[in-house]
Amino acid sequence: MKLTTEELNILSILDDNHSVSAKSIAMQLGLTEENVKKLIKKLEDEKIIVSYPTLIDWNKIEGKETIVAMIDVKVTPQRSVGFDEVAEQIYRYPEVTSLYLMSGTYDLSVTVEGKTMKEIALFVSNKLATLENVVSTTSHFILKKYKHDGVIIEGNEDKDRRMVVSP
Repeated sequence: MKLTTEELNILSILDDNHSVSAKSIAMQLGLTEENVKKLIKKLEDEKIIVSYPTLIDWNKIEGKETIVAMIDVKVTPQRSVGFDEVAEQIYRYPEVTSLYLMSGTYDLSVTVEGKTMKEIALFVSNKLATLENVVSTTSHFILKKYKHDGVIIEGNEDKDRRMVVSP
């Protein structure tokens, strides 16, 4: 789909800050607020704007801490549907927060969240690894987030400014 310059500019602004108001976008682009709202609605209806993310550090809230694991999955693709059918089985699990088809050694990359490592391990062994076309899995637990979706996580900004150069 070919977009207008105004639509591309709106997407660029929203990509930088999804919570900016239509009024602010209108002022930046010299458009009316109503026109901006119409264009945003059109972009949402066309599924170009898929969602508006909020980045929450749940580990700072007592009782809401989570463990995140990235799981590499090797799959036997099925005739005429490839990886799509097994991917659909996987992304329907509520523990799965993202799923990507990958190039390289593994076919799928699955991000899973749970309360404990044991909860994630049970998900992998009882649900994921038992799917018919799953050949193998490799789990990687995230120990610390430094940057997520382009946002530096609080506490890492100062270190980011000091760059150590080796001789």
